[in-house]
Amino acid sequence: MAGITADFVQCAHVDDIPEGAITAVNVGGQSVALTNSEGKIRAVDNRCPHMGYPLSQGTIHNGILICHWHHARFDLESGCTFDPFADDVQSYPVKVEDGRIYVNVHTNGDDPTARWIRRLNEGLEQNINLIIAKAVIALRAYRCEADDIVEAGALYGAHGRRAGWGPGLTILTAMANVVPQLTEEDRVLALYQGLLHVSQEVAASPPRIELTPLETDKHSIERLKEWFRYFIEVRNADGAERTLLTAISSGGTAAEVCDMMVAAATDHFYRDGGHILDFINKSFELLDRIGWDKASEILPTLASGLAASSRAEEQNRWRSPIDFVPLLNDSFEELGALIAEGEDKQWDGNEQLVEVLLGDDPFATVDALKAAFKAGATLTELTQTLAYAAAMRIARFHTKNEFGDWIAVLHTYTYANALHQCAKRAPSLELARGIFHGAVAIYFDRWFNMPAARLPQHRRETDTLPTDADALIDGFVTLLNTQAQADEAGMYVYRYLSLGHPCAAIIQKLGHILLREDAEFHSFQMLEAALHQMEELDEAQAQMTLVAAARYLAAHAPTARALRQTANLALRLHRGEDLSADDPDEAVE
Repeated sequence: MAGITADFVQCAHVDDIPEGAITAVNVGGQSVALTNSEGKIRAVDNRCPHMGYPLSQGTIHNGILICHWHHARFDLESGCTFDPFADDVQSYPVKVEDGRIYVNVHTNGDDPTARWIRRLNEGLEQNINLIIAKAVIALRAYRCEADDIVEAGALYGAHGRRAGWGPGLTILTAMANVVPQLTEEDRVLALYQGLLHVSQEVAASPPRIELTPLETDKHSIERLKEWFRYFIEVRNADGAERTLLTAISSGGTAAEVCDMMVAAATDHFYRDGGHILDFINKSFELLDRIGWDKASEILPTLASGLAASSRAEEQNRWRSPIDFVPLLNDSFEELGALIAEGEDKQWDGNEQLVEVLLGDDPFATVDALKAAFKAGATLTELTQTLAYAAAMRIARFHTKNEFGDWIAVLHTYTYANALHQCAKRAPSLELARGIFHGAVAIYFDRWFNMPAARLPQHRRETDTLPTDADALIDGFVTLLNTQAQADEAGMYVYRYLSLGHPCAAIIQKLGHILLREDAEFHSFQMLEAALHQMEELDEAQAQMTLVAAARYLAAHAPTARALRQTANLALRLHRGEDLSADDPDEAVE
């Protein structure tokens, strides 16, 4: 028979399908909907791409196939949908010979990865959670790298939001950073949640107006750094953006451009409560994943936020009853000499400095930091010490405080972590000022430790918990189904770690706990910063860092968990389950 190859399988007879009818047939194990419309036989996948309802139970009108579950409509010729929430249905080649119908379900000209990347972008543009979830699940099934998925969301977010970098891109980057430490199921959830937060932010914003670099490459990075700081100082976002683009197009390295941006950020005290420095750091962590060649698309999104950011020295508590501005500025003038004096010395005052940072004497804190530089402390040693002290504020945060105060101690912690990561990337005297800014923020947070919550190792109840690793993990997961279990969560995590159980397992569960919730922005920041920090800390400090993360996550759980439900629906559809079918095993009254 002409044109009929081995891929075409006979599945029905034309007489079996009257005009306007739809019938389901099995072709090599694939359920196919055969249609007869206007005298032509066509074939499509029998599962509605939206929620899996059998299209053979739909109807045809004017060459359009209509699914009866959610009224999605499809062009019979191409399978394309008229309703973007539904996705296109796969159409199959059909041949008719002597009244017999043959269908080829193996023909699929599209590259599935390219198709699902395209579909992911459509889901982002239309802000449809189910499509985003389906795309991530399919891409991971086709072995698409997590960073390639992140890149699609990052570029969409960078170009789509007038206000520039915000919580959405921060969450996406944070989740990209923790993906390697999660189970595969939770990796999908991490990518899905990061992407949908980007989509939601862009949906609520007009698109970015993008500028171009200066048409020259003759300016030195030092001159461009000077200009960038000036434009940020006078709140000229456009001038700052063009200068930044020029630095990138002129061959500025990641370290040089990071130095430029951090210097501008620390020209004033603790901008936007620490968020600005965290955003700068996250943008460079994102570029580590998707490539420095995307810098001209990503980094300009930070210019407007940096230029418009609040400056802590304009706030009353930084000026009264203690005026920190002259105190710190005088210290900054000494930094060069102090660092020079500390060259070739080995500093071992980490524990003592933590205690001073957590004290209530800001003058002692400033003196201790200057003494540490003089004793040979490196920038990264001091930024890591700062971050650990900030984590201890969270570990000791008392639940007698107002619920909203959790965010205050969180801001200081994520700021300190960002400062540490930037210090590793681009150390400088300008960055060193940020250590003093963070130390004052830790001082202000002292009220949240008055009284201080008892650490798990100081609670009698900790010793009554199980010793078995699985029992501790299961108990921890169950615990967070109830509100206000921060202290108990800290005990479970400490008990697990102090008994020497594998750290990787509890990290996976912390990720799982976060991703099963409709988590708020700061919870994503908390987990990611804690996992970053613990990699460089000694065992005891790493334990306290994870205790802090567990307490914060527990304080913000449980939630409605609607996002997880959508992801579960997408996963069931990917597996081929019929969501419309009655479950005979479901319990009924």
